[in-house]
Amino acid sequence: MDLLIQNCMLDGVRNSIGITGNRITTISPDLKPVAADVIDASGKAVIPGLLNGHTHAAMTLFRGYGDDMALHDWLNNKIWPIEAKITEDDVYWGTKLACLEMIKSGTTFFNDMYWQWDGVARAVDEMGLRASLAGVIIDLFDPVKAKEQMTQNAFLFDRSKSYSDRIHFCLGPHAIYTVSAESLRWVKDFADANDLLIHTHLSESEKEVRDCLDQHGMRPVDYLESIGFLGPKLSIAHAIWLDDAEIAKLKEHGVGVLTNPCANMKLATGRFPYSRVRAGGVRIGIGTDGPGSNNNLDMFEDMKFLALAEKVNTGDPTAAPAQEVFDCATTNTAEIFNIDAGRIDVGALADIVLIDLQQVVFSPGHNLVSDLVYAANGSVVDTVICDGKVLMQDRVVDGEDEIIARGREVAQDLMSR
Repeated sequence: MDLLIQNCMLDGVRNSIGITGNRITTISPDLKPVAADVIDASGKAVIPGLLNGHTHAAMTLFRGYGDDMALHDWLNNKIWPIEAKITEDDVYWGTKLACLEMIKSGTTFFNDMYWQWDGVARAVDEMGLRASLAGVIIDLFDPVKAKEQMTQNAFLFDRSKSYSDRIHFCLGPHAIYTVSAESLRWVKDFADANDLLIHTHLSESEKEVRDCLDQHGMRPVDYLESIGFLGPKLSIAHAIWLDDAEIAKLKEHGVGVLTNPCANMKLATGRFPYSRVRAGGVRIGIGTDGPGSNNNLDMFEDMKFLALAEKVNTGDPTAAPAQEVFDCATTNTAEIFNIDAGRIDVGALADIVLIDLQQVVFSPGHNLVSDLVYAANGSVVDTVICDGKVLMQDRVVDGEDEIIARGREVAQDLMSR
């Protein structure tokens, strides 16, 4: 046993957890302190590390930049022009800043889609988190650009094998309005040949659906099905403007959906039909989206916003109950990304968060899951363990002051260009 967590509250019972390597190996109230390292978790509850199903981590550099704008105006006139100037070093520090923020708020895995893949991977490797990192494809329907990005992503896939096994390479075609059908077919074939996951944005705005109907005579999910793109390796972000027939097709093909409640509200892109999608049997996870459109990476906030938004949207206070929403941020997202995490069980990956029960939001403490979803935020997180390694204890992360300072410097320098 390499690490022992003693005296923690697990499912309302005082317990201890033994970790060997990167796995939970024992759960028992009677474990003795024979491990190399021991954490006394008295006054703390243990939960699985949260999983952020969709983000653009290095966009921490754009936090507060271009707020209060419509989605396509924000993308075309603020984000894409500045991203054209971004370097690998910028992305490296922006991602380190994001990893720090996620550790501080109890996230141990995130699914990322961003430029300068090596900069993202280096930051994640150093910070100790687990991540699915997408090689971005945006060909803008240019065959030359498409060929270049196919070659680049094949190269990145090979290169990804040199990084920690906490880092999983996936393919990230941006959206149907930025990627050609030819590139999407290549993505599907390459993913199938190499057993890779695929992640994309879909049905995020009403405009996207209208344009798809105008150009292809069908809705976005139908269009992807028509080119053979749907399948169990695919996950889609947003999925706001779905009709019932599209939901049935997502279920049929085993596609996972990642909703982004705070970003959707901020950009006013629409109401995610949680109850209809869940009733349709589709797997639902939660993501924060990027810090440029949320504006933070706190999964506790997105859990609360998902629950409250669905109650308002349906007029039903029983919709999206706390346990369902908590599962979206843990077990559901873990299943979508084929990760043996999101649960505290013997044999599971040791991705664990200790919650400080002395925080005022946990008093009187009738229901921990309810308190986590409706009352808490990331500041209740005391300790974070990922892959069996302690990344934060007593809310202290090694090197955090330098990361915050460098994040500011890099952002200011990028804007000056």
